[in-house]
Amino acid sequence: MTGGSSLGALAIGGLLTLTGAGPAAAEITRIAQASPPAGQAPASEPAERAPTPTQPRVVMPDQNKILLLVRTTLLTLNDALQTGNYTVLRDVAAPAFREANSAARLAQIFGTLAQRGIDLTPVAVLAPQLAAAPTLDPKTGMLHIKGSFPGQPVQLNFEVLYQPVAGRWRLFGLAVNPATAGPTASAEGAGKHAAPKILTKESEKKAEPKKK
Repeated sequence: MTGGSSLGALAIGGLLTLTGAGPAAAEITRIAQASPPAGQAPASEPAERAPTPTQPRVVMPDQNKILLLVRTTLLTLNDALQTGNYTVLRDVAAPAFREANSAARLAQIFGTLAQRGIDLTPVAVLAPQLAAAPTLDPKTGMLHIKGSFPGQPVQLNFEVLYQPVAGRWRLFGLAVNPATAGPTASAEGAGKHAAPKILTKESEKKAEPKKK
């Protein structure tokens, strides 16, 4: 199996765009706030203005929460890979993700991983190695996490986007790429435990003893 920097499978929610902004909308606002015609009394201001509802403040989750999010997402993907049913993966995602991806489309996107027999079960006990500190977009509130889970002979590179929805982090984008792992300390020195295996059908065939 050959590795690579490109992501093997990618699913992402559609980006939503607000309309009605720009110079035309600004002009409509200016006209609506203009003074009334001469001889007409200005409309009385309400005694009290209704309070503007405040959006919940989005904060960076702690390390334990980040680990739980990544593990839960990848194990849900693993269930889909093993069963061929991507409905749960879609249902637990953000609304924009669900609108952009049907279960059938997700099966197509991640079909190569299923065909290779990728088993993501080890992520339940492995600690991910983050490529960079998780980031939180101040404008969209999106949480971006990128890293890998070590394994032999395959390591799993991942990139995930989460969107805050009603106080919960929901999957907005997911990319995974199994790649051939490099040499590990366990292979170079004695007394070290080898990293758990993330198996594929190809690696299982190589591990089978040759028949005479």
